[in-house]
Amino acid sequence: MTLRLLSVHAHPDDESSKGAATLAKYAAEGADVMVATCTGGERGSVLNPALDRPGVLENLAAIRRAEMAAARELLGVRQRFLGFVDSGMDEPLPEGCFAAQDVAEAARPLVALIREFRPHVVVTYDESGGYPHPDHVMTHRVTVEAFDAAGDPARYPGEPWRPLKLYYQGALSRAWFQALHDGLLARGLESGMGPILAEWPDRPGLEITTRVPCAEYFEVRDRALLAHATQIDPDAGFMRHPRDVEREVWPVEEFHLARSAVPVRVPEDDLFAGIRAG
Repeated sequence: MTLRLLSVHAHPDDESSKGAATLAKYAAEGADVMVATCTGGERGSVLNPALDRPGVLENLAAIRRAEMAAARELLGVRQRFLGFVDSGMDEPLPEGCFAAQDVAEAARPLVALIREFRPHVVVTYDESGGYPHPDHVMTHRVTVEAFDAAGDPARYPGEPWRPLKLYYQGALSRAWFQALHDGLLARGLESGMGPILAEWPDRPGLEITTRVPCAEYFEVRDRALLAHATQIDPDAGFMRHPRDVEREVWPVEEFHLARSAVPVRVPEDDLFAGIRAG
């Protein structure tokens, strides 16, 4: 049986910054991995100073599609745009944008993709979206709707398919920043994580049920992330910490098991736990 995993994201580059090493790991091991990208990132900014030049922002939609194609190839996965328009961060929401859609209607293309691709596992964001971008929150809502509806022949036309497990991303958690910060300081290295930790909101973190060992795929993750050149400054932020330290102190990617139609025992180290034997 070929195992199939569908990872649902809001914008191009999200698949490479959240759970990408896990996607690359499963793809390399022979699983069929698909990324669904809800929007084209049209209302994004140019976050890499080296590319903040005339002609880039004006053609951002086309450039980000090309970046997504490059990242997809590096990760070894398939990818599909669902056709919605980026909502941006401004209020009120722009007319016709993804986050302004009716959830049931917005779930239609994802239901169709689930029924076509037939994933055993679906991964997306938790209720918070991971951070408060309206497209990330909407991605959560649409994915949960589609996960539930795809297996119900009475909801949406087409042949049903019922995914077996739904996970939420645990990427870029407070615990991750703390582990990196402590690991860098313990080795006498400078850490840029202190200000981030000092400003971290006082709210409960996502309960982690599943930690996938994938340190050997961090290099692939990084190359895929850098392929989104308009969004990633190679000399700042996430790209600055030494990868050998990260592999030592945090050699996993984390997830929360939100739904399962198969018996499970947590904690897990495999998104396909309980499915492989079946």
